[in-house]
Amino acid sequence: MTYANHTDFALIPAQDVAPRAARTDALSTIRLFNIDVVSASTETVITRLLEPGRRSRVAFLNAHCGNVMAHDADYADALATADMVLPDGIGVELAARMTGERFVANLNGTDFTPALLRRAAAKGLSVFLLGARPGVAEDAANKLCLDIPGLRVVGTRDGYDGMADDTATIAAINAAQPDILLVAAGVPMQDLWLARNAARLDPRICLGVGALFDFLAGRVRRAPDWVRRAKSEWMWRLAMEPRRMARRYLIGNATFMARAAAFALRQGQDQGQNRGVGSLNVSRVMDVALAGGSLLALAPAALLVSAAIKLESPGPVFFRQTRVGKDGRHFSMLKFRSMHVDAEARRAALLASSDREGVCFKSRNDPRVTRIGRVLRRFSIDEMPQIWNVLRGDMALVGPRPALPSEVAQYPARALERLACKPGLTGIWQVSGRAEIGFDKMIDMDVAYVRSRSTLLDVILIAMTFKAVLGGRGAY
Repeated sequence: MTYANHTDFALIPAQDVAPRAARTDALSTIRLFNIDVVSASTETVITRLLEPGRRSRVAFLNAHCGNVMAHDADYADALATADMVLPDGIGVELAARMTGERFVANLNGTDFTPALLRRAAAKGLSVFLLGARPGVAEDAANKLCLDIPGLRVVGTRDGYDGMADDTATIAAINAAQPDILLVAAGVPMQDLWLARNAARLDPRICLGVGALFDFLAGRVRRAPDWVRRAKSEWMWRLAMEPRRMARRYLIGNATFMARAAAFALRQGQDQGQNRGVGSLNVSRVMDVALAGGSLLALAPAALLVSAAIKLESPGPVFFRQTRVGKDGRHFSMLKFRSMHVDAEARRAALLASSDREGVCFKSRNDPRVTRIGRVLRRFSIDEMPQIWNVLRGDMALVGPRPALPSEVAQYPARALERLACKPGLTGIWQVSGRAEIGFDKMIDMDVAYVRSRSTLLDVILIAMTFKAVLGGRGAY
């Protein structure tokens, strides 16, 4: 198909933002930083956008957008007045989890926009591409036409001379009569431009799409599918453009998580006051903030560990095992695989060689452990994937270690009290010697924690964990 070519939280007061439901006809939303962010599937959002007679200015919210919004009131207003704000990336997902919410889908612009254009092409709708360096929009248009049969690209214009004069730019867009306008000028410029010129633009759907044109044109290589499924595309971009992206991701991600935690706590306090009840669970906010920040910071190391595991022995990188959580609920716990793949089948034959008294099996010289597994266990690196269990809500940062169902079945009555709170990545037992602590003493420690747990105690135990990990006592 041919086409015609025309030559980075200043929080908004809640009372200043019009209710999102009035603009999206009650699409489900999650409120973050006083912006209502859509929580719906890709298909649901596209169907809504393509309804006859509907006009929509669409923006995306990711961690970088949140940081820019904190210092740019005009950009914050551009997001607040958009007809739809869509969630983009793991940072925003983690921010929602701090408030006790979960998004239905991650609607990042690089995947969402082509899906929208495929549906638009089937309806005979057209698109105009505005932005990026000279020549990039044309190459992106060619790629879209090859990938989406029937798509009509009615014009392109670069983001330099092509956007220097608003009046001329808008005249060229309107003359081409596109149904959809894509603007790739980066954050915050693209959303500021669309908000400023919304009344003068004729296209029924306008989206700010960031680096989409560069990806389509092959100027920037996109992360492999498995990296995107792991929600680590930010890490790929950091590796591809370390000098340009280091500040945004290494410092920006941590800054965003701190802002998200502060917002969640304020929101919880406000809701508690309005209902006359206590504030949001501070421990849960701390869990998500610290676990989320750790997940982002440790992602490069996790990739190296994964490669080492695969190089030494065949089998999956992760080991999944059913464990018992709060109130006896079973869940699937994740670990880096530190044993050979037949470890579970060989466990029964090794029970008699346990170096630990009680119902919990531990062997200092377990023959099932791989060489890389011994290193992982020595520094508790094998537990790193349980950060995801914390984010899911199966576990907490601090609490009794999750037990196997077979172990819980042998518990004496007093030991069941340790199931009264979520299991944790660390706790009193872990910082006191781990496997060198016998079963009965472990139960005493866990029950004491359950009866006296507090945010301050959790902070102290987290701090003590670093010393315990470096010391390696009882780690095998």
